[in-house]
Amino acid sequence: MKKILQVLVAYVLLLPTWVNAQQLDFKKVDLGDSYQFVYQWLDINKANQSLTFTLPKKGLFSPFRHFREYKPEFATRYVQKRIKQSLKADPIRNANIEFDTAFKQLSIKSRDPEVIANAKKRIAEEEQSHFNAYLEQQYYHQFTDHSNAQGIKPDHIRIAQDSVAVLAPTKDIILKIVNFKNIRRVTNYVLGFVQSIPYSALESRLTSSGAGFNVPTKVLWENQGDCDSKMTLTVALLRALMPRIKMVMVYIDNHAFIGIDVLPEGDDINIQFQGRTFVLADPTGPVQLNLGDLTFDSEQAILSNHYVAELFE
Repeated sequence: MKKILQVLVAYVLLLPTWVNAQQLDFKKVDLGDSYQFVYQWLDINKANQSLTFTLPKKGLFSPFRHFREYKPEFATRYVQKRIKQSLKADPIRNANIEFDTAFKQLSIKSRDPEVIANAKKRIAEEEQSHFNAYLEQQYYHQFTDHSNAQGIKPDHIRIAQDSVAVLAPTKDIILKIVNFKNIRRVTNYVLGFVQSIPYSALESRLTSSGAGFNVPTKVLWENQGDCDSKMTLTVALLRALMPRIKMVMVYIDNHAFIGIDVLPEGDDINIQFQGRTFVLADPTGPVQLNLGDLTFDSEQAILSNHYVAELFE
């Protein structure tokens, strides 16, 4: 028994000692047509860091003003309306198509079975096309996780892409602070900044319909975000800082992080995806982790291939 305890103690001592992020100050100042954001935090080395930048109000609130929680009934109503318009503009010959008053059901009648089959095929194709269009308009897409479970989630790739221009004013400020255009140094600075932003728990990615997700500017505005929100903010910031860098968004059960197309060093945790090597990083916090480091649970998910990745080019 004593020997087992000694082995356990030795094992625990070998485990990394994580440091939790600590935000020291946050405030936003109304400057008329813009807001100034002021942050202070302790980095992974317990050194005091600060970041101050100004973003225009138009950029903060305009791009995603229509983004909201996904509601299936709204999607259904949109699709049904578009199909009804299509059938009115281009009726199906030799077929009688009727809708109930709520337009929830339709019936197709014809003396020719082939006409009925072709009508069903056309309507099914239009349903899928209009549904995809609706998701795109609302910044959502269909998502399949590593276990093949399916759902609808925010399109984090598009949201990050459309946030880059808004976050562009941070580029010169951050690069001046880092004082060295090195991918790792820039990335670790951004990771420390985002990790220090207070964390809000992630709701089920497949069933929450986007509830709880904050777009990048809303993470800054509310000074909080779940792992999907912080991941999206981090990717948008890094692209604003380093326009040619390639990244992936990585999803595991109840968590998410990023990967950067950079050569691994030492024990960097990485994945191979579409012929490239991506070194992984977790911007969520409150645990402070540099590029190449993950918590034990996240690393085990990667080693077990219990993840999916989406490329951000």
